[in-house]
Amino acid sequence: MIGRDDSMEYYADPAKFLKIWQIVLEQGEWSGEIRQLTKQGYPITVDSRWTLIRDNDRRPKAILTINTDITEKKKTEAQFLRAQRMESIGTLAGGIAHDLNNILAPIVMSIDVLKELVTDPAALRILDTIQCSSSRGAGIVRQVLSFARGVEGERIPIQIETIFQDLQTIIHNTFPKHIRLQSNIPKGIWPISGDGTQLYQVFLNLCVNARDAMPHGGILTITVENCEPDDHSARMSPPAKAGRYVKIAITDTGSGMPPEVLDKIFEPFFTTKDFSNGTGLGLSTALGIVKSHQGLMDVHSKPGDGTTFRIHLPAIAEEIRATRPPARSDETPAGNGETILLIDDEPAILAITAQTLETFGYRVLTANNGAEAVIAYGRHQSEIAIVLTDMTMPVMDGAATIHALQQINPSVLAIASSGSGATTGTSGAGQEDIKHFLPKPYTAETLLRLLHQLLHPST
Repeated sequence: MIGRDDSMEYYADPAKFLKIWQIVLEQGEWSGEIRQLTKQGYPITVDSRWTLIRDNDRRPKAILTINTDITEKKKTEAQFLRAQRMESIGTLAGGIAHDLNNILAPIVMSIDVLKELVTDPAALRILDTIQCSSSRGAGIVRQVLSFARGVEGERIPIQIETIFQDLQTIIHNTFPKHIRLQSNIPKGIWPISGDGTQLYQVFLNLCVNARDAMPHGGILTITVENCEPDDHSARMSPPAKAGRYVKIAITDTGSGMPPEVLDKIFEPFFTTKDFSNGTGLGLSTALGIVKSHQGLMDVHSKPGDGTTFRIHLPAIAEEIRATRPPARSDETPAGNGETILLIDDEPAILAITAQTLETFGYRVLTANNGAEAVIAYGRHQSEIAIVLTDMTMPVMDGAATIHALQQINPSVLAIASSGSGATTGTSGAGQEDIKHFLPKPYTAETLLRLLHQLLHPST
């Protein structure tokens, strides 16, 4: 500061500096937080206290300023607030997932029943479309739950081009017509091990960001190729170690990003969009998913030159020949008049599940909550073969219901079901009472096979 006249150049906001200066001259003091610049030009946050010093004649002589650098403290506070927000988001996501799964459950269950009743080829194709869409919706809900709870998704061999086939259909059907898609996905791409729903989310997020970067149109290019860097090239650029990788590049011809934005795009809650169009979680989530797959993601962009995101995912040696679903060795197993006690507080689920079971040869007793179920079980214990109960219900939840039924009959066969993916209820009853769990939404075939397995364990 010695020898310099303009103190304002050390403040990030000169207008605020002048305003504080005026307050001190009028009131004699000021305290608060303000942004300053270091000698190197880096912004910092300081807790500042300004005091006016007067001479013997009470005329302003100088201003004493005491600054405390609180930059790291502010960063820690921001991280804590973000963690609190993420915890709230996780709680909210769990509740939304439960409700969505309860909405999807009767749709998914109805499809198998309708396929038994419908013979028209056109109608069957419509049912296949509904089944595909509902399955994808259920997969997205599972992904929301795994993100909210930090649960790692499934890891199965995946042929990456199958994900992009679905993605290209979405782009063609929903993106503006002035955005042209170019894809270069050759045959023979190595398989990877991963969660298809999670990876679909990553690629879709990058494509949506590319779309938003080209409001007046442009070219979206998707390139997939096998990549096998040696030790030297791996050290020079991602991936960080040699091996077999599948490289995915998603490029747009949009406006690009300046360095100050590029440095922050993977930070949670950072977004250049307004609050109605973005949360700032998309890229941070995508990066987390890629890292959980032992992959790497980097980005190249500069103003006026578009943006390219590159992802490297480790390839596996296993060959995938699954182009069609395996044929079932037998038909969906039906019941033989056995009685099922069905418990659920959702009328739609209760109705369609009961109808499905009756269609496939079972007799059904229903209850809207655990208290009704215990009364019904006490009256019909000798008839009831299996109890199927929802876990989240008013009056008495699923865990408490199973525990109460076991007090009546320790060998009761009970299946717990939930749309939130959790086996525990609000009653505090533990998982030790729950031997069989069926996550919602489940298909009629899944339910019928589980019932057959429990009723006929030797077959």
